[in-house]
Amino acid sequence: MPYPTGPSRARERIQPLLVVCVLAVLSMVIAVIGATPARVSARELLGDTREPGDVAFIASHRGGGAEAPENTLPAVAGALAGGYEYVEVDVALTADERAVLMHDKSVDRTTDGQGALASLTWEEVRTLDAGSWFSAEYAGTAVPTFDQFLAVLEAYSGRAIVELKGEWSDAAISDAVEAVEARRLDAQVVFASFDARTLASVAASTDVVSRLLILKHMPADIVRATAEADVPGIIVSAAAVRAQPDLVDSLHAAGRRVVVYTLNSDSQWEEMTELGVDGIVTDEPTTLLDWQRAYAGRES
Repeated sequence: MPYPTGPSRARERIQPLLVVCVLAVLSMVIAVIGATPARVSARELLGDTREPGDVAFIASHRGGGAEAPENTLPAVAGALAGGYEYVEVDVALTADERAVLMHDKSVDRTTDGQGALASLTWEEVRTLDAGSWFSAEYAGTAVPTFDQFLAVLEAYSGRAIVELKGEWSDAAISDAVEAVEARRLDAQVVFASFDARTLASVAASTDVVSRLLILKHMPADIVRATAEADVPGIIVSAAAVRAQPDLVDSLHAAGRRVVVYTLNSDSQWEEMTELGVDGIVTDEPTTLLDWQRAYAGRES
């Protein structure tokens, strides 16, 4: 989920409070002008709250990056065709503000190109090979646009957690929201970000499409924070959940959901399942599904 290099520890601790404050102010502005949000409910978007021991939904990380080149259409289609209802993808902007699927700030690792994505135009990015690094089978695979991704999601009736990476202008956010609403995918797509300004811009652009807070460190009162931010849940590390064992129960009591990233081992899956988390983002969806079936059989 995060970029390879992150902010300082002090900045990381300030970020949750900043997110909450910005979104709380925005909610008050909406109330003053008389707008009434009609966002999809947490149940519609993320399912019923899990009880301790209930298996969580599986979100295939970076679209299905274990089986095909990450954040590409073959990865997404493969994950959805394989029966994984949710995919998690990363979306960022080119220099001319075309929204494309890309995790890193630069294109170096996952394409045959070089340089920061934000410094390249869409015409330059569209020529890149985003598949050869993974295997010869995927040579020539293109970097997909956000709209191309939505078309695949719609075709498979899938659901997606869309992490918005980097800096987004209000216009770019509006375009992304309009693309989701035009395909009537508001019950299938949720936008997520670490960045307060990005989430505030999403909230200002739509009364329908939902948002999730991505947090590394918890605010003192996470239930109040999610209520003020008007979000159906959070995406959080296992370490943060482990540090507050009552976190899941508290958010569930408030009707909110907890998604944990990025878990790839039996011990992590068991620990979080026994706490009742609602979703698990993983690089190993097939192995996790097999583990869940064995776990459910053991518990029955």
